[in-house]
Amino acid sequence: MNLKFTPLSFSWVALHPQPRGIIQFIGGAFFGSFPTIFYRYFLSQMYAKGYSIIALPFRFSFQHWPIAISLLKEQSILAKAMPELAEKLGYKNNIYTDKSKYFWVGHSLGCKYIVLLEFLSENGWQDKLRKYADAREVEKVERIFHQIHPSITTILNQHSLLIAPDISDTNSAIPVPALAKLIDRIGLGAKPNRKQSQSLIKHSDLFQLISMISFSKDTVAGSITDREKSKEIQDKSDVLWLINTLKNRGLLHQEIQGKHLEPVGIKVGNYIVDLNPLDKFIQLLVLNICAQLAE
Repeated sequence: MNLKFTPLSFSWVALHPQPRGIIQFIGGAFFGSFPTIFYRYFLSQMYAKGYSIIALPFRFSFQHWPIAISLLKEQSILAKAMPELAEKLGYKNNIYTDKSKYFWVGHSLGCKYIVLLEFLSENGWQDKLRKYADAREVEKVERIFHQIHPSITTILNQHSLLIAPDISDTNSAIPVPALAKLIDRIGLGAKPNRKQSQSLIKHSDLFQLISMISFSKDTVAGSITDREKSKEIQDKSDVLWLINTLKNRGLLHQEIQGKHLEPVGIKVGNYIVDLNPLDKFIQLLVLNICAQLAE
């Protein structure tokens, strides 16, 4: 069964004739701007397992709140457009009106946007945000939220799967420490930063439908093996932090062989054009994803 994407609103969708669910996918920095290219083989494998796919592209920015809020707006638009497209294609469309059949899957930086969507789903998120951000930032987030004004403002009861989550700071995108510090100092760095994002997760009442897949050789998001390494490495490991923070909220976690860019690859004919040499694990990764979404 061939994967064919159709542009819909600001997204790319591939409707399965008999879907078992709908996967909303957000990729990593740069690669996530062109998900139907860089994640095509990965997405095609999930489509083959019976899922309709929504690939949500986003522009690169250090301002993560506006992007997260725009994803809520996009969800509002797609909730109306997907049933219409399914009917046009001659498919049954009732599954697209069932919010519980939608799953969020993120890779790398895309996981941070899912985290922010989860936080924005909490009642009184504005009051909690005031505890961890200054008044100017809170006012800006509230203003953007009201400007975009999504009709669907929650992802409650929608399972989320984080693949190699990178709860990004400015220095995640800029490998020159002095330059990253300068950008932060002049107020142009990543917002929310990693520390703020951790606080939002830690003190939230949500994040109970989260699963995670990590890779054993991931030096970006980290690995469960980081618990055996230096304190500096442990402090930088998002995977280890999420395991420790969410273990009492029912976190499902599995670690498999691979590196951070494991899901990235393009199939050309009978070959996989690799951005890393480990794409042979994609099928194993997809099997793990389908198992976790079935939980």
